[in-house]
Amino acid sequence: MDTKYPFKNFYQILERNAKNFGKKPIIFEEDTKINNLQLKEYVDSFARYLELLGIKKGDKVAILLKNSKEFIVSFLGIGKLGAVPVPINTFLKPNELEYILNHSDAKLLITESEFDKKINEVVDKTAIEKIIWKDKTTQLDKDNIPFEECLSIKDVKHLEPQADLEDTAVILYTSGTTGKPKGVMLTYKNIFSNIINIEKVVPITHKDRFIVYLPMFHTFTLTATVLMPLYFASPIVVIRSILPFSNILKQTLLKRVTVFMGVPEVYNALSKANLPWYFMWFNKLKAFVSGGAPLPESTLQRMKKKFPKVPLLEGYGLSEASPIVSVNRLEKQKPLSVGPPLPDYQVKIVNEEFIELPQGEIGEIIQKGDNVMKGYYKNPEATEETVINGWLLTGDLGYLDEEGYLYIVDRKKDLIISKGINIYPREIEEILNQHEYIDMCAVVGKKDDIHGEIPVAFIQLKEDAPKNLNPNIFKNYLKDKLANYKIPKRFIILQELPKNATGKVLKRVLREKLNKGEYGKI
Repeated sequence: MDTKYPFKNFYQILERNAKNFGKKPIIFEEDTKINNLQLKEYVDSFARYLELLGIKKGDKVAILLKNSKEFIVSFLGIGKLGAVPVPINTFLKPNELEYILNHSDAKLLITESEFDKKINEVVDKTAIEKIIWKDKTTQLDKDNIPFEECLSIKDVKHLEPQADLEDTAVILYTSGTTGKPKGVMLTYKNIFSNIINIEKVVPITHKDRFIVYLPMFHTFTLTATVLMPLYFASPIVVIRSILPFSNILKQTLLKRVTVFMGVPEVYNALSKANLPWYFMWFNKLKAFVSGGAPLPESTLQRMKKKFPKVPLLEGYGLSEASPIVSVNRLEKQKPLSVGPPLPDYQVKIVNEEFIELPQGEIGEIIQKGDNVMKGYYKNPEATEETVINGWLLTGDLGYLDEEGYLYIVDRKKDLIISKGINIYPREIEEILNQHEYIDMCAVVGKKDDIHGEIPVAFIQLKEDAPKNLNPNIFKNYLKDKLANYKIPKRFIILQELPKNATGKVLKRVLREKLNKGEYGKI
């Protein structure tokens, strides 16, 4: 076994935690408290139940759950068998959900009644054989099982942990520029590499406490606020939803949270919030960490003023990198920089020919290290385009300064990041182009102080389209086809979209004009 990695899989962490910190709480959720010993017992029972259902090594099991102890138990129980969890974005619409369930080859789904309607709409069109329900008490049968039943098994003698370092630990679906989501396969080694490298730059111990309010299906949340605390035996305070925000602050205070991770939108709100004196006086916070999208300098300055003793460390990553590539250091932070790469990782800035550029020059960011994904599930072509000789092509543009600090300038692809969530224009465009009145369209991001960016759609109508058309009809058209966060905030009809000689729409021109305010206020 590679000496660099103390564990082969996540179950071995549970065994260590149960042995060394058995009675110590590891999960707080509302009034519930679970210690390390209980968590291992839950995972053992759940894994045994899945085994009795026929789940074995390599099988895919989908998780469509909001933040909860059940999410964590499911994720770890699936992994104990060497099966592969597939966490799914809870905001997706039925057609998007159906695609992922089918593409991932999931045999089993773990979910809750909140998603009942969309599941009923798609389950018959998938290979899902059974559903485990977190909170359902009616309409249960041999194919619809209550979660509680899965924890009732006491005889848990079954296979030893099946997974090895090089095995797939999780498949995370990220919207692809082709319009269809791609399944990022991360191995145990990928994720452990990320955690071990964070350990080298941020001192974390079992005495720290993390709060999890961002969705657990998101790669940043999963690695940095669920798996990393488990690795350190640091308790996790689980919050079901980001709203109301006051509850996050209340739990941060009551549960003595020391490490707070968020996206820029959260820090923007926190820096402007009128926080009660007792929060400022009694909180135990040691560090804020920001990821998911660029952090505006104004937010950083306001946070520094409000919390002078609590550093806010901005980092950078992507699902394909498990996800963290770089992070500012406690001893030195630079505004607008996402920090130096983590210790074991290499980052280069290259031009179109993959020639490394001199310091300070802008080019594509490429990265190498044990965190680089195994590949895209069932998509070797996309994998070969994205990982070349071990180097991950991020598609992001940036530069390195004289101290090796990385700065993100723009995106090579047309990716829009709104509230820390990726929105891929091509996916929206493909659906819009099916509308009977649309001849051509382009979706671009407009800079926005609160969201980071917001999607805006430009539309060229067909000649026979009605005159004086209200652009809002396109918003209504998208409502049941796309998750709400992907729907453009404004639809602008142009007589003709700007194009190059080959007829390709010049998005850069649209984006520049839009951000200059030439199309009015959004």
